[in-house]
Amino acid sequence: MKKKLVLLGASGSIGSQTVDIVSQHPDLFEITALSVGHNVAFLENYLKNNKPQHVCVADEADCLRLQKEYPQISFFYGAEGLMRLSELQNVDLVVNSLQGFVGLLPTLNALQHGYNVALANKETLVAAGSIVTEAARRNNVKLIPIDSEHSAIFQCLQGSKHSEINKLIITASGGSFRNLSREELGNVTLKQALSHPNWSMGKKITIDSATMMNKGFEVLEARWLFDIDYDHIETILHYESVVHSLVEFRDHSMLAQLGVSDMRVPIQYALAYPDRLVNNTESLDLAKLSELHFRKMDYDRYPLLRLAFDVGRKGGNLAAVMNGANEKAVNLFLNEKISFLDIERLIFQAVDNCCFISDPSVDDIINSDRWAQQYVEGVVNK
Repeated sequence: MKKKLVLLGASGSIGSQTVDIVSQHPDLFEITALSVGHNVAFLENYLKNNKPQHVCVADEADCLRLQKEYPQISFFYGAEGLMRLSELQNVDLVVNSLQGFVGLLPTLNALQHGYNVALANKETLVAAGSIVTEAARRNNVKLIPIDSEHSAIFQCLQGSKHSEINKLIITASGGSFRNLSREELGNVTLKQALSHPNWSMGKKITIDSATMMNKGFEVLEARWLFDIDYDHIETILHYESVVHSLVEFRDHSMLAQLGVSDMRVPIQYALAYPDRLVNNTESLDLAKLSELHFRKMDYDRYPLLRLAFDVGRKGGNLAAVMNGANEKAVNLFLNEKISFLDIERLIFQAVDNCCFISDPSVDDIINSDRWAQQYVEGVVNK
């Protein structure tokens, strides 16, 4: 029997690779609903060969036009449309590959309606980890990670007891500027920042990788996904991106998950969990690889990663503020309004100047994100 999927963010990097995996296994998966944001061209191409029941786009005008052209499909739009898709009946798995804070409420909604969520939207756990994991626990459903690092940890932990874990070790490539000093970062360009050495990803996550904010987000996600305190999470530089992450157990043995740099592997694992399927990705050739390199993380070189640990330990709404500030700052950098080093400067300022809320509600999280984005915009436009 086919597993019925709701795919949020189908036209992005993770979403389009999810579509590719489903096309390879039409006997196992069916995308019954999807969202594409503003990328209507992607949707119209998709509809040439696929017949989903429900679709969400960003704009009302596109929604109304498409509803006339495809009367057999139910169309929705905007944030309300994402919520409608996340609570559809007769669904087996909601795949959230939305980019940005917009992914939070659909994740919560899906969990509250009793659906397992395969999660690629970092902001969901970064901004509201305690709220989201409590919703999953309360409704007895699973959060299945799609990120390569968290998928690696998730796979390494299969069959193990939580009490046996000593620490989680998250690997990091170092991003586009890993060979540059702090001084050399002052004049780097947008084009240089978008050239990741190992992975092909969306623009925002590529910039987040260059600042190492992305790794900070992954530390926060790991804390909530695996119920591990920050003193038992480590990061390590690993240039080849072959070891996607490791788990050290209390007997000091380690398990690592290795593979080529292809996101279709962790995506497929999340879709098929607990099963493993054949795919057409490249096999890792250890003989050709010959050696792997690891280096201790330099938190002075990557201050945003250190900030993520600090924010995580303090808790409250600080991670939501950090995330919102980062989202706005990266957008400004992508539009060439600020320099690369301005990104971290603005994030630190937002965290330092926010109003701390120790036990935030969902509304507090939303307001903290909005405040942070407005704060960064205000500083830049002064």
